[in-house]
Formats: sequence, structure tokens, C-alpha cells
Amino acid sequence: MTEKEPTFEEEMEQLKQIVNGLESGNLPLEEALDKYEQGIKLSKQLNDTLTKAEKKLTKMVNEEGQVTLFEEKDDLNDNADEED
Repeated sequence: MTEKEPTFEEEMEQLKQIVNGLESGNLPLEEALDKYEQGIKLSKQLNDTLTKAEKKLTKMVNEEGQVTLFEEKDDLNDNADEED
């Protein structure tokens, strides 16, 4: 039986726990180094997940079914300038 992959939220919670443990300063050096390595690995996994999600969200399908890149509009920035 294969193990279920943790969700993004579960991995984020695990990273928070690692950071809190490291920030407490109460861990022995070896354990702190192990936790640091785990945290770096988790951080990279979470970043990869976010990057993949961003790539999915920045694509749009037009009426002909063709995938086109979503382009950011500066409408919000333009409107903010007008209000000043």
C-alpha cells in the first residue's frame, strides 16, 4: 500500500512547526541541523507546488479552445494613481 502524499497545507504546517522549534533555541545542535535541513527541503517542495499552481493559473483557454497566456493588467495601479 502506498503512503498518501501530504497536502500543501499539511506541509506548510509542518514547516511552521520546524521554524517554531528552531526559533525557540531549545534544540540540541544536531537536532537543530536536522530540522533546518528538513525545513529547507519542505520550503523547496512548497515553492515548487506554488510555481506549478501559478503556471496553471496564468493560462487561459480562449473560445477556440487554444491555450493562451494570461497577461496582468495594470488597471489597479492606474486607478490607484487617479485617486491620489
